[in-house]
Amino acid sequence: MTDKKIIVISGVDPGLPYSKGLWASELMVTGLSPYRAYQVAEQVEQRLIERNVVSVTTDELDDLTIDVLSDLAGERYATNWLKWREISMLDAPLVIMIGGATGVGKSTIATQLAVRLGIVRVVATDAIREVMRALFTSELMPTLYTSSFEADSALREPPPRPLDRVIVGFREQTAAVAVGIRALVERAAVEGTSIVIEGAHVVPGFFDLEAFEGRVLAVPVVVTVDDEDLHRSHFAVRSTDASSRPFERYVQGFPNIRRVQKYIKSQALSHNVPVIPNYSLDQALAAIIDLVVDRATDYMRSRQQPDGSKRRHPSREATRLEASKR
Repeated sequence: MTDKKIIVISGVDPGLPYSKGLWASELMVTGLSPYRAYQVAEQVEQRLIERNVVSVTTDELDDLTIDVLSDLAGERYATNWLKWREISMLDAPLVIMIGGATGVGKSTIATQLAVRLGIVRVVATDAIREVMRALFTSELMPTLYTSSFEADSALREPPPRPLDRVIVGFREQTAAVAVGIRALVERAAVEGTSIVIEGAHVVPGFFDLEAFEGRVLAVPVVVTVDDEDLHRSHFAVRSTDASSRPFERYVQGFPNIRRVQKYIKSQALSHNVPVIPNYSLDQALAAIIDLVVDRATDYMRSRQQPDGSKRRHPSREATRLEASKR
């Protein structure tokens, strides 16, 4: 039995061999599923073997990958790969913000998205709420001590009609958690570290991303499940995964969850934030990755001077200087 042929990627220190598994991980930034990404990576290897080469440059590997993507996956994925390689040297961290009501699949999408984009920080707004509980008592901020769809139970005074108690309570809770969200975005800007923030409290209109313009590349989205039966079925899956989140509690609160979703979606539409329906995990991930790539491409173009050089953002430079003094 002959040893498997090793093809070295030249230009990569110290000259690493081509790996289908590693290349498939890279290819997932296009929006391909892990299985499809591995198929493309396998075909790339096969074509390299057919060329009878012992090494390949990074540019040659990129060109070959684009050809294989076009043939096996389609032009959309080839274009995404080409764009992603062009924007891989972003001078600002990615801050992807995923909002949506309880049970629409935010956590799953966030973790899968982070893996595909190579982002190591994923923070849920429920974690922010837990930290804030340690700082504020239930008497001081009662809505922090309830679920997003049960915040009406913590209102000190009933709202005047015809206001919806559920939404009033949810807005009060979201306004408090938004303070923590802004702190996370500020930290990402200072450290230059990409992050995915997900949770019901990522509600458009409760945070000002324009204040971070040029310092982070923020991509907010809202995930929804419009079909009520499909949405309800997500909680049955949850009940088998985590005993602390019983199915009965979500069923009882489901009408409120649907009202919260309607409110979050209306906020997204009024603030021009994309709404991504989650009927298929791979399709939802692909849609968000497409959006990230498009936003990053626009950002890179906006940062180009007429002579092709990059603009330096004064506020970001000042922030870095201030951070270095601490």
